[in-house]
Amino acid sequence: MAHPSLSTPLRLPWFVRRWVDQAFFERLQPSSRPAVDFSHPRGEPALVAPDSIAWQVFKNPVALYVGGVAAVILELAEPSVRAGVWDHSTFRTDPVTRLQRTGLAAMVTVYGARSKAEAMIAGVGRAHGQVTGRTSTGKSYRADDVELLNWVQATASFGFVEAYRHFVHPLSEVDVDRFYAEAGSAARRYGALQAPACDADRARLFEAMRPGLEASPTIFAFLDIVGSAAAFPRPLRALQRLLTRAAVDITPAWLRDDLGLKAEHGLRPWERPLIQRVGRQADRLLLPSSPAVQSCRRLGLPDNYLYDMHVRASIPSAREV
Repeated sequence: MAHPSLSTPLRLPWFVRRWVDQAFFERLQPSSRPAVDFSHPRGEPALVAPDSIAWQVFKNPVALYVGGVAAVILELAEPSVRAGVWDHSTFRTDPVTRLQRTGLAAMVTVYGARSKAEAMIAGVGRAHGQVTGRTSTGKSYRADDVELLNWVQATASFGFVEAYRHFVHPLSEVDVDRFYAEAGSAARRYGALQAPACDADRARLFEAMRPGLEASPTIFAFLDIVGSAAAFPRPLRALQRLLTRAAVDITPAWLRDDLGLKAEHGLRPWERPLIQRVGRQADRLLLPSSPAVQSCRRLGLPDNYLYDMHVRASIPSAREV
């Protein structure tokens, strides 16, 4: 298919591009750990093919941020997931590092060499096996429970694809279904054995989970944290707050009502076109250090493979790379 985002890379002055590239790298790669090298091992494929919808969606920083925040809103609506995330993570004490690790895990899952992705996913699985507890009502939970893993996987896929199609480029129903299907290989490795394989599956799961979802002060605390934490460089902090409200906007209307999220928690009418413009420009932003570009290099594809339809069309065998 011809992706709507494939045009030409955005041309920026070299010093601006260098600053943006460095800022993106520093925000994605936690300084407390060795940086993940997406350019090696040479020739090793990822879990998802380079001509996938996923490779297009995850290259966009607006879709990544908005989709990630929306996914967490949905996750925190489920009491067991909320307890596991809030009681066993550093969201409250070190939100920036927690956001970095979450974003990097998503990037490794999509772009990383298969051996690296599988090793990371196995580590996440082992960590989940250690997380147990009780909710505020006394219900016991385990983070490796398949039902909870299905919910987390569904919310993540929903968040990212909805953020992309609302704020970057429209996607057809076929493309949305393909996005969910592409996530299946990683989902099974994470233990989400009944994760949605298409949007209809996702809708059925949301409907089945709805009676157990509930409002909580934790959700508002989370939104305050991600809206104010130093996740973006200082000149872009106002944009960070806008993108946080954009995440509320793509949360299903019925859930916003159930959670007590009001109009002021979402975007003002004039802000939506602004976010869309930023999202579309960001989709043309070719950053040399990004996982998308580094992974193209690993597979012998040109840097602009994900940004130029003519380059993309000239390499029809990329799915088999």
